[in-house]
Amino acid sequence: MNTAFILAAQAASQGSPMPMIIMMVAIFAIMWFFMIRPQQKRQKEIRAFQNSLSAGDTVVTGGGIYGTVKHIDMATNKVEVEIARGVVITVDKNYVFASVQASQQSQTK
Repeated sequence: MNTAFILAAQAASQGSPMPMIIMMVAIFAIMWFFMIRPQQKRQKEIRAFQNSLSAGDTVVTGGGIYGTVKHIDMATNKVEVEIARGVVITVDKNYVFASVQASQQSQTK
């Protein structure tokens, strides 16, 4: 039985490396089209939203706080978000995302 494994290993080592290379390329292509590329597209959409922020937009912070944009300071990359009447917090612009309600309203229009 051990000789069968040894003979199989020798036969496999004498074969062409081309099937292995083709398999590796196929795995990379699948990873690229189904994981990497969609993530890059999502990141580009998020970055475009963050760059087009304006006062009055409904947003959600990275911590899950919903609010409305009151002021954007481009020099320090900060956004002031009103979360309740008279309650304003300052958040880094990179941690502000489109809220679900705002994205649903823009899709129905």
